[in-house]
Amino acid sequence: MVTAEDELIALDRAHVWRPYTSSEDHENRRLLVVERAHGPWLITPEGRRVLDASGSWWCNNLGHGHPRLREAIARQAEHLMHCTFAAATHEPACRLAAELVDVAPDGLRRVFFSDNGSTSVEVALKIAFQYWQQNGRPRRKRFLSLPGAYHGDTLGAMSVGQVDEFNRVFRPLLFEVERPPDPIENRWEPVFERLLEMIRKSANELAGVIVEPVVQGAAGMRMYPPELLARVREETKRVDTFLIADEVFTGFGRTGPMWASEHARIAPDLLCTAKGLSGGMLPFAATLATDRIYDGFRGDKRRALMHGHTFFANPLGAAVAREVLAIYRDDQVLEAAKEKARKLATAIAAMTEVAGVTAPRALGMCAAFDVGAPGYMGSLGWRISDVALDLGAHLRPLGNTVYLVPPLNIEDADLGRLLEIVRESTERVLRTTP
Repeated sequence: MVTAEDELIALDRAHVWRPYTSSEDHENRRLLVVERAHGPWLITPEGRRVLDASGSWWCNNLGHGHPRLREAIARQAEHLMHCTFAAATHEPACRLAAELVDVAPDGLRRVFFSDNGSTSVEVALKIAFQYWQQNGRPRRKRFLSLPGAYHGDTLGAMSVGQVDEFNRVFRPLLFEVERPPDPIENRWEPVFERLLEMIRKSANELAGVIVEPVVQGAAGMRMYPPELLARVREETKRVDTFLIADEVFTGFGRTGPMWASEHARIAPDLLCTAKGLSGGMLPFAATLATDRIYDGFRGDKRRALMHGHTFFANPLGAAVAREVLAIYRDDQVLEAAKEKARKLATAIAAMTEVAGVTAPRALGMCAAFDVGAPGYMGSLGWRISDVALDLGAHLRPLGNTVYLVPPLNIEDADLGRLLEIVRESTERVLRTTP
C-alpha cells in the first residue's frame, strides 16, 4: 500500500531540486518526511518523533514552534505582513533595530536588514568596500579571511570562503581573497601569526578581514582560541581597517554568550546575524555597523549603499525577531543553557571511549567529534546518521564530523536521549568498520 509519506517522497524526487545534494543522492538517499515539529522534535505524518540534532541547519536555538513565536506571527499578521521599506517604515523593524543595538557588541549602532545569512555577509562586504572607495582610500579593495572559512553561497560570500567542496566549480566567478594555510594538528597560533603578517603587509589595500568568531561551522565545527581573535582585532584597529564578524551561526548564544565575539572581548566593525535571529521561524537577517561606517555614506544618491531586497525588514520577520529577544530576556535563556552545555561537553568528551572517535570538542551548545579523516566528502558520518535515524535522531554530519547543535532550551531528558542515540549509533557503525 502506498502511504502518504511514500507519495510525498515520490513527488519530492520527481520535482524538487534539493540543496547540497547530487541528483543521484536525491533519488536514493533516505528522506525523512516531517509533518509537524515541536521543541527539539520532528514529527512524521505517522506520528513518529525524531530528535532534531542539527537545529534544522543551525537555526532553531529555541526549538521548533515556540508558542510565543507562533503568537507573535499571528499578532503581526493581523496588522501588517509586508510593505515596502523604501521611504516607508513600520514599528516592528524600528523597535527591532533599537533592541538589536542594545544587545550588540559596543559601537554597533546601525542595522541593515536582509533575509538570509549569505546576504548579511554580502552586504557587509559591499559596505566595507564602498566605504573606502568613497572616503579617500580607493586602493582598499582586498579582503582577508581564515582557512576553511564558510560565509555563505552568494558570489561575494563564496569568495571570502574556502570550503572547496562548496565552491570549486564557481571559482572563475569569484574575486581573489588571501588567507593563511590550514592549521597543522589543530595548532592555530601559526595560522593567526601569518594572518597578522598579511594584515600588516597589505594594510593600504585592505578593505576588511572577515572571520567566523571562535567556531568555524561548515569547516567541521573547528574551534580556535579566542585570544587569537583578540589579536586580530588589535591589528585591524592599528592599521585602521574593518573587522567583519560572521555571527550567523555563532550568534544568539550558540557558543555560550550572546555573541561568540564576546569570548575574545572584542567588538567588530560589522556583524552579520541570521538563523537564531528569527528563532528558525522565518527568513530574516541583519548586518550591524558602526556610526563611523554609516556616516561614510552621507551625501547625495551617488553615495548611497545600492543594495536592497523586496522583503527587506519584513514585518513578520521583525516581529518574530523581537519576540526572540524578549524570550532570551524573560527566560534568561543564556544562563539556563550553561548547565545543559556542561552536560553536552561532558558527554562529548566521553566519546573518546568509543574506538575510532577523535577530537571531541564543545563550546556552549555546540559539540562535535570526528570519526575518520577530515573532509566534507567522508562517508562514515553519514552511516552514523542512518543508524541514528533508526534510533530516533536526525543528524546531518559534515562528512566524518558528527556534530550536535540542540536548542538552548532543550529539556534535560531530551538532551540525555539525544546523547544516548549519538553514542549508540557511533558505536554500532565503528564496531563494524575495519
